[in-house]
Amino acid sequence: MPGIDECLLEAMALPGARGASLVDWTSGLALGTAGDSPVGDHETTAAETAELARSAAEFDTFAAAGESAGDGPPVEDLIVTTRAGYHVLRFVETSFDSSVFLHLWLDRDTGNLALARLRLRDLAERLVLG
Repeated sequence: MPGIDECLLEAMALPGARGASLVDWTSGLALGTAGDSPVGDHETTAAETAELARSAAEFDTFAAAGESAGDGPPVEDLIVTTRAGYHVLRFVETSFDSSVFLHLWLDRDTGNLALARLRLRDLAERLVLG
C-alpha cells in the first residue's frame, strides 16, 4: 500500500503525465506534489483545483437519489479538458473525513485519459494516509 510520495510517483509514470498532487479540498493545501504545475506553482494549482473539487463534492446536484452526505463525496472523479491537456481529479475515501483528492495533469497529445482514470482509481483505493 503506497504512501503519498509513492502514489504520486506511480501517477507520474502514466503516459503523458505532467504533474500530480494530493490535495485537501477543504483547506486547498497540497499534501504532496510531483512533476510540474500548470501555473508554475503547486500551491496555487492546489487552491484552484480545490475550489472545483469542493463545488462538486458539496452540491446536491451530483448526488444520486437516496445518497446521504455521510457516504462521502457523491462524485468519484472530475475531468477538465483544456486545449493542451486533461486534469483528472479523483476523490480519495479515507477513514477520517474523506476531504482529499488526487490531481493528475496530463498532456493532451501523449496522455491516455481512460488509462489515467483507471490507474487513479486504483491508486486512490490503495493510498495509505496517516
